[in-house]
Amino acid sequence: MILVIDGHNLIPKIPGLNLRDVDDERKLIELVQEYCRLKRASAELFFDGALPGSASGSKMGAVHVHSIRKGLTADQAIIDFFTQKGKTAGNFTLVSSDHHVQSQVRALGAIVLSSDQFARDLVNTLTRSDKSPSSSDKPLSSAEVNEWLEIFNSRGSKKD
Repeated sequence: MILVIDGHNLIPKIPGLNLRDVDDERKLIELVQEYCRLKRASAELFFDGALPGSASGSKMGAVHVHSIRKGLTADQAIIDFFTQKGKTAGNFTLVSSDHHVQSQVRALGAIVLSSDQFARDLVNTLTRSDKSPSSSDKPLSSAEVNEWLEIFNSRGSKKD
């Protein structure tokens, strides 16, 4: 799955994130990176308002961040992104609640999710991940306990 995300459209939909926060974009990038890792996905993440002269794009793991400079909009950059994909646009999923962007991209054949829908999936995915025990947290089976007891007992019976 390849997601194309309108970042500033998604931020207010995620609990704990706020557009007024100085590091709201960084926090969203980290959340999307973890989501992509868990879902084995990748993302194209678009943000408005990059300062002139700043890098327009950077790759952070499975997330490619597009910083759209002032005077342009992430909405138009997203539409242009899908237009450039042509017939392969259907391989991408748009995450945005902007109705204009949704209709333009849907007409190109892409899958569309609202920011609310995706935010729920992101939160559920990350929450389930936090609650699932890692392999090191699983209790040992009785066979594993017996195996370790045999190992420790055999070491204790050796005379140096």
